[in-house]
This record gives sequence, C-alpha cells and structure tokens, in this order.
Amino acid sequence: MPTNDSRKDHARAKSAEVKGAALPPQVLETVEPIGKRVLIRKDEDKKQTKSGIHLPDKVEIPTLTGRIVAIAAQVERDVDYPLGKYDRVLFNPKHAIPVDFEGDNRLYVVPVEDVVAVIYREKAAGNA
Repeated sequence: MPTNDSRKDHARAKSAEVKGAALPPQVLETVEPIGKRVLIRKDEDKKQTKSGIHLPDKVEIPTLTGRIVAIAAQVERDVDYPLGKYDRVLFNPKHAIPVDFEGDNRLYVVPVEDVVAVIYREKAAGNA
C-alpha cells in the first residue's frame, strides 16, 4: 500500500506536469512528399523593383522560384526529372499545396510536372 508521502510526491509531479514544468522532449517533424511531388521552399517575394523602387509592405512582386527541400522517392528514381535537393527551380503555383508547417508558410508540395525549369549559375570564364 502506498504511503502518504508517495501519494504527495505523485500529486506534486502531476501538478508540475499540468503547470508546464515537465515539458515533453522536442519533437522534430519532417515533411516527405509522396508520389510525383517535391517539397519547395518558396523564395521571398521581392519588396523592391529592379530599378530600385521600394514597394509598400502590402505590395510585393510574387515569385515563382524556390529551392527543393525534399524529393519523393518516385521522382528521385525517374531519369526524366533531373532534380536534386537544394536545386533552385521555377514552378507553376497553380497546383502547389501550402504546408502550414512553419510560421512563414513558404513550404509547398508541388507536383513534379509543375516544376518548369531548374536555375543554374555558372561562374564566368574570367572569374576563376
């Protein structure tokens, strides 16, 4: 039979959990696309035009570019889609599904057919 002291200790432990003193361990969540999809982190919308004009907060130039964060296994195996993790891509947002995973809501699950181009940067011949 439990002693009076052990009941008090158990009650204190329960009370501490309720008050938030005993926090659960951090849980790391990941998003893995399935089927013929990729996970893209959309680039920030531009707040300045090419000519240098700063736009008000509510007006932004929407971007359709981003970086691939994760690739579904089906797409990785398909030689018709030469996409790699961290590739910068141009995509059609029509079928993109926003992932409410982070506060900034810049993650999208995009069908691989909506990835229309990969953007590469090459060093100029004179810049070695």
